[in-house]
Amino acid sequence: MAAHPEMEPYTRHVLVCTGGFCSHDRGGRAIYARLASLLQRHGLLFGPTRVKRSETPCLGVCAGGPIVAVYPEGVWYAGVTPELLDRIVVEHLKEGRVVEEAVFHRLGAGGG
Repeated sequence: MAAHPEMEPYTRHVLVCTGGFCSHDRGGRAIYARLASLLQRHGLLFGPTRVKRSETPCLGVCAGGPIVAVYPEGVWYAGVTPELLDRIVVEHLKEGRVVEEAVFHRLGAGGG
C-alpha cells in the first residue's frame, strides 16, 4: 500500500477567485500574488500559524470581486483591494478579528 501524503498543519485556508467573471480586470490574480508576500511578512507562511492559500477560477459569486474566502470561519470578503487585503492579513489572519465592514457572506448565514 502506498504511503499517504502528509500535510503540514495550518490554521486557516484562504481562497482567492482569480477568474474573470467576478472581477472583469482579473484583479484577483494581483490579490493572490500579493497574499504570499503579506503572509511571509507577517510570519504566516510557515510554522504553527501557517495560512494556506489557493486560487480558484470561480467561487460562484460572479460579481463584486475580487472575492476572498477565509476558512474554517467561512467568511467571504468582496471588493478586495490591496489595502483591504493588508487588513485581512493583519486583522483577521494574524489577530483573529474579522474585518466586518468588508464581509458579504458567512458560511451558514442565509442558507450558504
